[in-house]
Amino acid sequence: MRYLNWVIRAALFIVLLGFAVKNDQPVTLRYFFGYEWQPSLVIVLLVFFTAGALVGVLAMFVTVLQQRREIARLKREIRIKNKLADIGDTQRSSIQPS
Repeated sequence: MRYLNWVIRAALFIVLLGFAVKNDQPVTLRYFFGYEWQPSLVIVLLVFFTAGALVGVLAMFVTVLQQRREIARLKREIRIKNKLADIGDTQRSSIQPS
């Protein structure tokens, strides 16, 4: 399984390297106030892909934090209920006549 993982990684690297080599033409990005930037097409695609991935991770991060807080709250509730149940069981057993 480990070798298959490396074969898939190598194939993906070769495909992406071929994509980068074939798309090295310069592109012009125009900004406000007449500013221009002329990077390679691969650089532009890499920058925008990275920016999109970061935005996605940040959007997911908020949800993960909310879920962790809820899980911690639920664990506290379970702990409290278990303690109360243990107290109730010990009181019942001491009260019952033998």
